[in-house]
Amino acid sequence: GHALVDTLQDVLIRWKRMQGFEALWVPGTDHAGIATQTVVERDQIAKNGKRRKDFSREEFLKLVWEWKENSQKRILNQLKRLGCSCDWDRLAFTMDEKRNKAVHTMFKKMFDDGLIYRGDYLVNWDPVTQTALADDEVEYEDRDSNLWHMRYPLSDGSGHLVVATTRPETMLGDTAVAVNPDDERYKSLIGKTIRLPITNREIPIIADSYVDAAFGTGVVKITPAHDPNDYEMALRQNLPMINIMTPDGKINENGGEFAGLTMEEGRLAVADTIKALGLMEKVEPYHHRVGVSYRSKAVIEPYLSKQWFVKMSPFKDKLIAAVREKKVHIIPEDWESTYFHWIENLRDWCISRQLWWGHRIPIWYK
Repeated sequence: GHALVDTLQDVLIRWKRMQGFEALWVPGTDHAGIATQTVVERDQIAKNGKRRKDFSREEFLKLVWEWKENSQKRILNQLKRLGCSCDWDRLAFTMDEKRNKAVHTMFKKMFDDGLIYRGDYLVNWDPVTQTALADDEVEYEDRDSNLWHMRYPLSDGSGHLVVATTRPETMLGDTAVAVNPDDERYKSLIGKTIRLPITNREIPIIADSYVDAAFGTGVVKITPAHDPNDYEMALRQNLPMINIMTPDGKINENGGEFAGLTMEEGRLAVADTIKALGLMEKVEPYHHRVGVSYRSKAVIEPYLSKQWFVKMSPFKDKLIAAVREKKVHIIPEDWESTYFHWIENLRDWCISRQLWWGHRIPIWYK
């Protein structure tokens, strides 16, 4: 990777200098928060059988700094052997004093400008590293699974609704069932309640235009604490949010008899229980995309957590205008539509991480 990317940069920097530009190439290394912490922890597990939490923060960070020094020397030596035309007197590291001050200064400015906030939000959660990830830190894989069709009985005993899901275990956190307000099949049921199987909780049948009446049965189970679309609907409809997962990816006390199982184990256990209750309509094979952590490769879990965010909406118009007005050129041009789709669908950027290695958010609590 270094050989290819750095050779390309070297070609460009030399080309610009030949054209008469004063082109500066500052060499530097990145602290790579999640990646570095994971590598060092795995190294300690292999050598000493110790995980990060078996050390004090100071002890573990000392090990990371030692690993960083050795790795940085190796990387910089590679660049020099490749003949990269860098200004070696300007060597930078993303956690050196100058960069650390810049991060704190910019955080303070953005906080004062009202662009940074802390709140409960549905984040991409890596249960292995136990930290939130930004959207661009999530990779997607095609996987084969099942689509379970389950019957949810009406509280008055007059019948049932059928919902389909790839995640039966999340029904433990359902707080509503939704239908499209214009769907004639279910109009008479809006406002009534469902007796949620297993938990025996009563949850409302609500109307929301987000529901596609033509998809599946036209009935959607709503699990606000574990699905991004359901989370948005819960905010609109003022629904409660029930988290059923621990930070390490297991079902918590809200899962009742399933507490302690991993989410994957809970999926099969809940499905078996629904079958035993005679409430499984059918099970179909299903091929879909699954988000995984770019570093640990763990399946990403939508997780309701208190984090720090940067508001992205104030930047959207400027980012779109920059390309439309040709201030920024995207090559090839047919990728512009992809860029616009990406910008228009930006969510607020989660900037906090549950890590020991990396920049610390400069906030103090009384």
